[in-house]
Amino acid sequence: MTTPEPAEFILDNLTDALRETGYHIITNALPHGLIEQLWRELQALPESELKVAGIGRQDDFQLNRQIRRDKIHWLDGSSRPQQDFLTWMEALRLGLNQRLFLGLFDYECHYASYAPGAFYKKHVDAFKDQRLISQANRVLSTVLYLNPDWRLGDGGELLMYDEQDTRLLESIAPEYGKLVIFLSEKFPHEVKPTADYRHSIAGWFRTQPLNPLF
Repeated sequence: MTTPEPAEFILDNLTDALRETGYHIITNALPHGLIEQLWRELQALPESELKVAGIGRQDDFQLNRQIRRDKIHWLDGSSRPQQDFLTWMEALRLGLNQRLFLGLFDYECHYASYAPGAFYKKHVDAFKDQRLISQANRVLSTVLYLNPDWRLGDGGELLMYDEQDTRLLESIAPEYGKLVIFLSEKFPHEVKPTADYRHSIAGWFRTQPLNPLF
């Protein structure tokens, strides 16, 4: 079986969109068979493998059910669907580095599962001063939706706001196979409360950490 890679036109369109607006929404970017395998793997995960998600990283990590109520499971390449997905994202990383010279170094991601009533309040995925601390910086955020039966009224839309947090840019339905990519530090965003189960893979392309300036 040939490992899938993003088509050149996907990379070209994504490159143009990141230059012009800082985000891009792609329908059916990945092979349908791979999306189905990822969805089936998430469905088969034991409840014990899904952990309550927190906010912050390392020493700042905390659980806050008033901010987010999803559960997550990190992808580590331990199954064939995970390997194929990570390989596709690796090809995307290389293609974007060639076109935009972003210096993307690696990619991390997890399954995200929202039960009815779950949400994630407004936040940004990275801060501009994060480059001054000794941890990898998130540059590009990605969300791949795994909801084959999503219907209007099910909730769970991703709301994206402008950089000044004054204007709603997009209300994105979590439709099956849709891939959203955006600059991590530029767009405040939130997940509206869900009326049904909502599944996705959330991920981040990162640069290497910089040494502190002192």
